[in-house]
Amino acid sequence: MCVGEAMRFALNSLAIVAGDWLLKHSEEVWLRRYGHRMEEGRFPQDQASRLAVAETIGQDGRALLTDLFDEASPSFLRELPAVKILRQVWVQNYRCDEGQLHWREASDIPPATQFINSPYDQEARYGKKYSTHWTGYKVHLTETCETDQPHLIIHVATTPAPNSDVGMTEAIQADLQQAQMLPSQHLLDTGYVNADVLAKSQQRFGIEVISPTHPDVKWQATTDQGIDASQFVIDWERKQATCPQGQTSVSWTPTLDTRQHEVIKRRFSTKDCQVCPALSLCTSSTSRAPRRLLSVRPQQQYEALQTARKRQATKEFSEQYALRQGIEATISQGVRAFGLRRSRYLGLDKTHLQHLGIAAAINLVRVVAWLDGDEIAPTRVLGFSETLRCGLGGFPNSVKSAYEPQTAQDC
Repeated sequence: MCVGEAMRFALNSLAIVAGDWLLKHSEEVWLRRYGHRMEEGRFPQDQASRLAVAETIGQDGRALLTDLFDEASPSFLRELPAVKILRQVWVQNYRCDEGQLHWREASDIPPATQFINSPYDQEARYGKKYSTHWTGYKVHLTETCETDQPHLIIHVATTPAPNSDVGMTEAIQADLQQAQMLPSQHLLDTGYVNADVLAKSQQRFGIEVISPTHPDVKWQATTDQGIDASQFVIDWERKQATCPQGQTSVSWTPTLDTRQHEVIKRRFSTKDCQVCPALSLCTSSTSRAPRRLLSVRPQQQYEALQTARKRQATKEFSEQYALRQGIEATISQGVRAFGLRRSRYLGLDKTHLQHLGIAAAINLVRVVAWLDGDEIAPTRVLGFSETLRCGLGGFPNSVKSAYEPQTAQDC
């Protein structure tokens, strides 16, 4: 659909500025293929036939680009935005082998942060979260929940769809600090939290993050009687770790894990581990000299993570975190009353301006309701953050399922 619409966009643009040139450099069949929006047609169901359609479109685009970049063609045509987009889309979706054009495999395309998904909005990107897929942007909302004031949205951030939620937490808190609106507690969805966020929020901003953390997924933590990292006593000053059997580590190596996070690896002696009665509960190594390798975050991150994991197992945490449900109502209000999830080829900056306007409208409605004496649900802390996925509203003049979620629940 994207390559077909890129071709249609280029042809329509050329028809406006250089109709006579286009008549000489186009084929009659193109009118049937690109004279209507691509989603109005029916694509074949089997993969082989769909691939054939994609490569047919590729050959058409290649022929058009060849003529456009011929020295005999007017140079200004190559500067048209639609032509530049067409060229970029073709480079991203097709490869040329020995003069033959082929559709790229999924493993051979640019990352989502660079891949163009719509010729009408080059900044719109493909996003995926669990089973939800969309092309467009994310909006991150933060609102207050004081007992004696209306609950207002105090921060709005708009990002490309592939950007991670956790990458926005520090930026949101920095903006709140600059606006002198830092909360003492910040209720966050799990996607916004990792060990680094837990530590920095407290150290840099003095914020207590209230959020479920990602569990320890290592087999020792998910197996009955397994000896996981939390059972080791760590002496940060001496740079040693002591296992539940009383043995101490023999090495201390700062490094980076596979996700480029700072970790410290501590190895135990093979001599101690081989005679340990709890060896099978500690390591699954099948080497001739098995021993435990303990990999944990630096001290401040490790301690913040352990504290958060212990706290989330309490009843007090469950009652406190239940307050974050308020942001779900805000998203529902924005989607149903103000069309928050829809963005129509505005680009990142204008989409953000749209989100700001919607947030202002929601705030206005709430302030008026508060002044009229409507009851506000009692709450105790300040700060929510949540993501809404904003899909494109189809290609111009259309709303189709391939390019936007269909229900508020999808958002």
